[in-house]
Amino acid sequence: MSSSAEQDLPTRAKEEEGEAGAPSKNALKKAAKEKEKAEKAAKRQELERHQKEQADANDTAKHLYGPLKSSSSSDPSTSLPKQQFTELAELYDAKEDQEVTVDARIHNARGQSAKLAFLVLREEAHTIQAVIAEGGSNKISRQMVKWCCGINSESIVRATGLVKQPKEPVTSTSISNFELHVEKLYMISEAAQMLPIQVKDCMRPPPMNEDLKEEAETDAQGLPVVSLAARLNNRVLDGRTAANQAIFQLQGAISNLFMEFMNQNNFTWINSSRLAGAATEGGAGVFEIKYFDTKAYLTQSPQFFKQMAIAMDMKRVCEIGPVFRAENSNTHRHLTEFTGLDFEMVIKNDYHEVLSFGEKLMLYIIRNLQERPGYKRLTKVVDEVFPGAGDFKLPSGDEAQRFTFAEAVKLLKENGVEASESDDLSTPQEKSLGRIIHDKYNTDFYTIDKYPSAVRPFYTMPDPSNPEVSNSYDFFMRGQEIMSGAQRIHDYNHLCERMRANDPPLDPLSEGFRHYTDAFKYGCPPHGGGGLGLNRILQFYLGLPDIRFATLFPRDPGRLAP
Repeated sequence: MSSSAEQDLPTRAKEEEGEAGAPSKNALKKAAKEKEKAEKAAKRQELERHQKEQADANDTAKHLYGPLKSSSSSDPSTSLPKQQFTELAELYDAKEDQEVTVDARIHNARGQSAKLAFLVLREEAHTIQAVIAEGGSNKISRQMVKWCCGINSESIVRATGLVKQPKEPVTSTSISNFELHVEKLYMISEAAQMLPIQVKDCMRPPPMNEDLKEEAETDAQGLPVVSLAARLNNRVLDGRTAANQAIFQLQGAISNLFMEFMNQNNFTWINSSRLAGAATEGGAGVFEIKYFDTKAYLTQSPQFFKQMAIAMDMKRVCEIGPVFRAENSNTHRHLTEFTGLDFEMVIKNDYHEVLSFGEKLMLYIIRNLQERPGYKRLTKVVDEVFPGAGDFKLPSGDEAQRFTFAEAVKLLKENGVEASESDDLSTPQEKSLGRIIHDKYNTDFYTIDKYPSAVRPFYTMPDPSNPEVSNSYDFFMRGQEIMSGAQRIHDYNHLCERMRANDPPLDPLSEGFRHYTDAFKYGCPPHGGGGLGLNRILQFYLGLPDIRFATLFPRDPGRLAP
């Protein structure tokens, strides 16, 4: 059939179209159903609104819960007396029927019945059970009980109630001998219903396999095991666990103990620059940055600045600050940025004055971590997630266990580990030595001095009696290095000679070194010091499997956020 014939055939009107374009019967029926459906939904909503209004009218406790209303007055003379608040940490020694008001997070919420609900309130590392029961002197309503059950985990609330002794100790909370019978509960800040990770899941031990950064798996009970990567990607949530709260309070404790010891020994606190105009200390492992129209570099350490301060006649200097290392090391103990605890001091008689001072410093820090009640409690909290956190061994007495480098190599060889007196120790050798010393001397902290000159920086003083070895030392915890230090060369000509003999050679008159070497040209006393890694001290004291657990916001070759 031709196309012209097809065009002449009559066509049938579509079913949906009526006469003169009017809606079809099917379209009318569909519209009627939609209208009926909408009317039913409106009636249902109206009924629900009416029921809610009725319930609200009958709610005897509606003023006792809900969003926290802030004071509208900015005039202190017209405002009500300030409310007194109690921290959960104070409730371990509370009194029966003591009324308290606490601001805390909702760790858990569950309804026992329409009349009874239980909450777990959390503040830092402390938790307490809260009870919301219908009735009582405040006439708590079922609506209030229901509202409390529906609060999202991690929301922040303000709870007022009476401290009561439970019939049996509450084993699921840190405060087991008391619970809080809630009289008022207000929402301060509501958390999202869906969280990327659950804080309660982060409270269980992380995976302890070789690669801690693998994706999360489930444990034998089918509960989520949150990987290190997931924890670090959601650090704000992960950081709320009791163990993390304790870890970073202990990190602050180490800094405070360092400051205490330095202040007791008359050190001057300095704050040196982290920017340099040239890649110093040999030029390796530095971050280059744009500095206006030129280049600058993040410093590897405050080493040069400390020595220049000594040349200024500051006899003893110290500081706490960031240290940057552009090393592509993806290990359990390396970071590209860490916190350094540094000191430098004048030497009067012998370089062992500095070594002994450093040993006494570390013994002071570790012993106080082990003996002060608050720090012992924090360590116990960490031990619940990382078993062995509280078993760090120290030698008896006031002296650290000290070995020369030659003695350390001998110990390794006697125990079947190959080592050389002319080469630096590798990480596996250091770990083996740590196990040997732990078993033989019952200590996890020790020092090694007299390292080969060839493996130390150019500014390290050679041993006058044997230039093949140096007046340098390293400190170790659990077989891992936490500090490197030495006596420094203080003679200008000797320093320039060592720099030119360096591999590769360094020019002491170059722009990057001139100001440093000039300090010795003008006269500088004999001196030495060292740099401790705060993150490593914390990691190895607690026996944490990875330094990232000991770093609030770690930076490594693969991580720049959060």
